[in-house]
Amino acid sequence: MKTILFPQKFIWNSLCNRPVMKRADLEKEVRDIIKNVRLNGDHAIQDYTLKFDGISIGSLKVTPDEISSAERHIKASLKDAINTAKQNIEKFHSSQLFQEQVIDISEGIKCWRKNVAIDKVGIYIPGGTAPLFSTVLMLAIPANIAGCKKIVMCAPPDKKGRINPVILYAASIAGVTDIFKIGGAQAIAAMTYGTESVPEVYKIFGPGNQYVTMAKMQVYGVVDIDMPAGPSELLVIADNTAEASWIAADLLAQLEHGEDSQSVLVTPSRDLAETVVREIRRQTRHSSHKDVIRKSLRNSLAIVVNSLNEACAITNEYAPEHLHIVAKGEATILKRITNVGSVFLGKYTPGTLGDYATGANHTLPTSGYSKAFSPLSTQSFGKMIQIQKVTKEGIGKLRGTVETLAISEGLEAHKNAIAKRFGG
Repeated sequence: MKTILFPQKFIWNSLCNRPVMKRADLEKEVRDIIKNVRLNGDHAIQDYTLKFDGISIGSLKVTPDEISSAERHIKASLKDAINTAKQNIEKFHSSQLFQEQVIDISEGIKCWRKNVAIDKVGIYIPGGTAPLFSTVLMLAIPANIAGCKKIVMCAPPDKKGRINPVILYAASIAGVTDIFKIGGAQAIAAMTYGTESVPEVYKIFGPGNQYVTMAKMQVYGVVDIDMPAGPSELLVIADNTAEASWIAADLLAQLEHGEDSQSVLVTPSRDLAETVVREIRRQTRHSSHKDVIRKSLRNSLAIVVNSLNEACAITNEYAPEHLHIVAKGEATILKRITNVGSVFLGKYTPGTLGDYATGANHTLPTSGYSKAFSPLSTQSFGKMIQIQKVTKEGIGKLRGTVETLAISEGLEAHKNAIAKRFGG
């Protein structure tokens, strides 16, 4: 982890650079996978499962018996924890349901919008060393609350051709309707175009490796996607009131996601920065993921600024996925922040709480996309229908306006569509 002292504004952009995705042959390889799945369906997926996962798999769909068996292997304490998280996520996301409001534009003219659920959505859950059952909850619960009729989930199988039991349990209680043992870019292709086994969907959600991310970018337009995604990241704004060992632990928690993850500390206290860096080195020695963390530390920074105002300015330029504020005047700092995915206020609100169980969603814009994108919400699983209702009196009031505008644009038929209703 590098320590940067009082950086000049002209180098802020370089400090805000993310780890770069290796794109050499990635685009072509993913394009070929998508094309093959589109043309050859299940057969192509089975070939890729053998090639990438090292297993030969028959049926791609998870059966009810497999889900029941998975549930029997989960400890009661873990079930209780998952259900507590589920309740909190449901409470927060139920509050996001759209409230329809009819607007009276003028007498005889009403306009409103109606929210409807996307009929079929797909969620992708990565494999790897950690079973991300929390992501199942974060995606499937708001989809279920929104009213999506079909929630299709894909996750890569293990070496025995199974999906982690905890992921299956989380999917079953969160409302997933169809589960498939498919990983990688081929899963995104399957949900986009459909296969003999996998139904096509209209929007795809969920994180993944560079192949999954590239696949989502390439199918965007055929289907919608949740948001552009990159490596996970955390920025901490802290002053000398912060406990260095706690800050170090928070930064390390982010770094164990993967070797391309990034943690950034921004502080006006040089002493805090140096203490946190030392504490990170100490805690890393005892981590079960020290090999991953040591690689992700190469992407990470401790930036010493002149003031908390400068810390806010750098934060808005960086536009982090997660922001933890541990400093005096946290409310004032928060007012100055405009670009961020999810904020964690105060020393007792580490990002780990939001990863699992505060109820807020952990599917967030990364790589600076929080400058324009929002966290995932219940409304992400819906779409708006716009409605207008005009009476005879209302069209009479608008006749002159619309006819004048139509003629001015040279659209005579538009004018006639109004005039005909008045005998014209």
